Amino acid sequence: MEISINTEKRARDVIVIGASAGGIQAVGEILPRLPATLPAIVGVVIHRGSRSAVSWATLFERKTNLRVIEPADGDRLVHGVVYVAPSDRHMIFDGEAVHLNRGPKEHHTRPAVDPLFTSAALALGPRVVGVVLTGGGQDGMRGVLAIRAARGISLVQKPSEAEYASMPQHAIIGDQVDAVLSLEEISEALVLLARGSVVKVSRA
Repeated sequence: MEISINTEKRARDVIVIGASAGGIQAVGEILPRLPATLPAIVGVVIHRGSRSAVSWATLFERKTNLRVIEPADGDRLVHGVVYVAPSDRHMIFDGEAVHLNRGPKEHHTRPAVDPLFTSAALALGPRVVGVVLTGGGQDGMRGVLAIRAARGISLVQKPSEAEYASMPQHAIIGDQVDAVLSLEEISEALVLLARGSVVKVSRA
């Protein structure tokens, strides 16, 4: 069965992506498919160790035409920029800027996905698209619920494709996602949603 998403043709220009185990590879497949002219802000949280000194922004920027940074607290949110949560900081979107904090770990990790998703939903409502990718545990489930409650859109990687299916499966629980897609399909959908287009997807 084919369904349509974003039938009101609203520009969904705030994209938040969450992942854990297997996330570097999954995000690394999505970002190269996004155009340099993407009219959207992109936030990425991947679980990482508190002592990780590797710049994942540098790693991702080699693969995409978008600008990719690990932001400083207070950096402005700008279209065409990918903000990757740094080690040992939760990343929050307040609508105009990025904020980083060392609040309590969530799902045994910092950064966690839910703080980004829920903050974006609260501040930016229907402009938000949340994407849950591969990972263990259930981080992202609460965030997806918040995005849907704020009239945003939620997309989930197909569990059968994910390296670790738990995060996608938990996000799907309760039928609170708009579509379950492959990484290639997610990339295509994000471009269309950012431009305010209707997205047609198959639902099993």
